[in-house]
Amino acid sequence: MGHHFQLAASLSYSLPKGFYLGNYKYALEISNIPRAFFNSVIVAFSTLTLEVALACPVAFAMGKLNFRFKNQLMSFFLMGMMIPTFVCLIPMFRIYNAAGLRNTYLALILPQVGFGLPLSIYMYTSFLDFIPNSLLEAAWIDGANAFQIFLKVVLPMMKNTTITVITFKFIYVWNEFTYANTFMTGKQMKTLPITLKDFAGEFGMVNWGATYAAITMAILPTLIVYFFLSKNVIEGMALGAVKS
Repeated sequence: MGHHFQLAASLSYSLPKGFYLGNYKYALEISNIPRAFFNSVIVAFSTLTLEVALACPVAFAMGKLNFRFKNQLMSFFLMGMMIPTFVCLIPMFRIYNAAGLRNTYLALILPQVGFGLPLSIYMYTSFLDFIPNSLLEAAWIDGANAFQIFLKVVLPMMKNTTITVITFKFIYVWNEFTYANTFMTGKQMKTLPITLKDFAGEFGMVNWGATYAAITMAILPTLIVYFFLSKNVIEGMALGAVKS
């Protein structure tokens, strides 16, 4: 027991005396992180753009337009939230093989947009419930058609909800592992999570400094996005609780 107390007393802890960037340089030199970072950016940007471009008008139609089978169509979209991702992996794998889509960006973009749309549509529709119909009717009386009302009246009011959708979806897409591990087998097409897995498996036991440097580079974009957009995210989440 006395030996352990002496050992603990001999250890000293202090703050770092300076910055050491050697681990970051080494991680970039021995891995494919720059290419993986580029792949993740392409997938994230394309997924978010498509999802917002599809979810916004669909939610507007569901929430403010009257047409037959509207409720049934909304139930069909929301049913997508109950389908487990893993159920569709084998069918998608076979379809991608037949269509030659494996190791392409579409192999990751299409399923993430498809599975992400139900929740995004639901969030937009919940916000639209708090936009008074009288506001849209006034624009209609002034001569605006449905597309103009959506583009000039509704879309600007959806700013906080859109930022909320983008933030949550970006974090999910950036860290997505299942699709990337299944459909991206080529080294030049791997995204950051898959590259980090290979990196840690190959170098983790040799150089922990480089491994954690790679992890830091991978999570930094999500921290930056949330830091700058957190205020809008909180406001967007509160729209369903308090009517403005």
